[in-house]
Amino acid sequence: MSRGRRLQITHKTGYRYADVVDASFNEVRMTPLDSGGQVLLSHHLYVTPGTSPTVYTDYWGAFVESFDVHVPHRQLEIIATSTVDTPPMRFYGPGTTWEKLHCDEVRNELSEFLVGSAYVDDARTDDSRALIVEQMLASESPDTAVRVGIDAVRARIAYTPGATTVSTTARQAWESGNGVCQDFSHALLSLLRASGIPARYVSGYLHTEEEAPGQTVIGESHAWVEYWDTDWRAVDPTNDRAVGSAHVVVARGRDYADVPPLMGIYAGGASEGLGVSVEITQI
Repeated sequence: MSRGRRLQITHKTGYRYADVVDASFNEVRMTPLDSGGQVLLSHHLYVTPGTSPTVYTDYWGAFVESFDVHVPHRQLEIIATSTVDTPPMRFYGPGTTWEKLHCDEVRNELSEFLVGSAYVDDARTDDSRALIVEQMLASESPDTAVRVGIDAVRARIAYTPGATTVSTTARQAWESGNGVCQDFSHALLSLLRASGIPARYVSGYLHTEEEAPGQTVIGESHAWVEYWDTDWRAVDPTNDRAVGSAHVVVARGRDYADVPPLMGIYAGGASEGLGVSVEITQI
C-alpha cells in the first residue's frame, strides 16, 4: 500500500558576478506548496548578503519570496530549507470522454492551459508532431491519448543533461532529440494542448523511487505535467513513473517561464550561476 513521506529539502543556488553589483532584485520559488494533500511543515530562506524577503502568492498559486540587496556584492548565495509531508500516490478513476473534454465550459475555464506559451508552441505546426496529435485524437479517450503522447515524447527525446538550456523550447527539444525533464514536459505539453487536453507545467523536487529513511540523497529539481481529465492528473514523462510520495510540488504554470526557482535583475557586469545543489532526506 502506498504511503506518504516526510522529506527535508536543502536547495542551494545563486549567482557570481563579474564585477561588484550595487543592487539586485530577486524572486525565489523554492517553497513547497501546502495543498492537495501535501503539507508544508517548515520553510526558511537564507540569503547572503543578508536581506528580508517579502512573501506573496503569485497568479498561479506558488509561494514567492521577493527581496532586494542594496549593498555592494560579487556573489548572491541562496539556501532554502523545507520540511514537507508528501501524500501517497493517487489512484485515478475513469476519465471523461472527448465530447465532454472539448465542451465550451471546459475550454473557457481552462483556456490558459490550452494555448501556446513562451516555451510551448502548437505541435501541429510541424509534420512529425502533427501526426502524433492525429493519433492522439483518434484514441479511444483523452486518458489513452495521454499515453500515446508520453510514448511519443520518450521515443523522440533522449535524456541528455547539458544538451539544452532553461531557454530551450518544446520545438527545439523535439528537433534535437535531446533534453532533460523540462524539455520532456514542454514537449508533452505541446502535444496535449494541440489535442485539446488542458495541461500545465509542474516544478518541484524528486526523491528516490524507493524509500530511503534517514539517508541524505542527492535529489533533483524536477518538472512534470498535470492534465485535466475530470480533475488534474499528474504524469512524469521523463521517468515514465507514477507521481506520488517521491514528488514534491513547488509551483505550477503554463511552462517554465511561470515557475523559475530563481530570477532577478541587477546593475553590473556579466554573471554566472553558482550551480544548483539539492539534498533530500527522508525523516
